Amino acid sequence: MADMLSTSSLLSVASAATQGLTLSLGLIVAIGAQNTFVLRQGLRREHVGPIVAFCALADVSLIATGVAGMSQALGESPLLSRALALGGTVFLAVYGWRALQRARRIETLEATAQGRGLSLGAAMAQALAFTLLNPHVYLDTVLLMGNLGARQPDGLRWWFVAGAGLGSALWFGILGYGARWLAPWFARPRAWQILDRLTGVIMAVLAALLLPHAFPGL
Repeated sequence: MADMLSTSSLLSVASAATQGLTLSLGLIVAIGAQNTFVLRQGLRREHVGPIVAFCALADVSLIATGVAGMSQALGESPLLSRALALGGTVFLAVYGWRALQRARRIETLEATAQGRGLSLGAAMAQALAFTLLNPHVYLDTVLLMGNLGARQPDGLRWWFVAGAGLGSALWFGILGYGARWLAPWFARPRAWQILDRLTGVIMAVLAALLLPHAFPGL
C-alpha cells in the first residue's frame, strides 16, 4: 500500500511539474524582442549568464506570485474561479490558434553579433525592459499560469511552479549558451513553423484540461 501511495504521489508530482514545464515553454518559445536580445547576447558571448539567470528568475517569480495570489482568490470566490477558468480556456485556445496561423507564414528570428558591446549594467537594463515592460508577460505568467497553477492540489502547486521555472531556465539557457549553433537554425522559416505547430497543439490540450473548471457539469 505504501508503495502504491508513493507511486501515485510521484505521478501527481510529475504531472504537475510537466504541466508547468510545457505551458512555460509554449508561452515563451516565440519570436519576440526578449528572445532576440538573449540570442544576440549569446552570439556576442557577452554577459550571457546574468541575462539568462535574470530572465528565468523573473519568469518564475511572476509565476509564483500569480499562483500564490490566485490560489487565495479562487478559494474565496467560486464564481471568480469559473470566470477565470473560462477566460484562461479562451486565451489558450486563441493563443494556440494564432500559433497554428503563424505556422502558415514565413517568419525568422535574426540576431547578429554586430554593434558596440554593452556594459553589464546596460545589458541588464535592457533585459529588465524587454522582460517587465511587456504587458503580455503579466497576462502569461501572473494571470494565466497563476490561474492554472492555483488549481493544482495544495501539495502540487509549487511543483507546477518548479516545472515552469525549469522550462524557462532551459529555454533561455539554450538560447543564450547555444546561440552560435542555434542562430542558423532559427533563421530557417521551417524551424519556427514546426515550433508554432507544436505550440498550437500544446495550447489546445491545456485549454481542454482547463475547460471543465469553467463548466463543472461537463
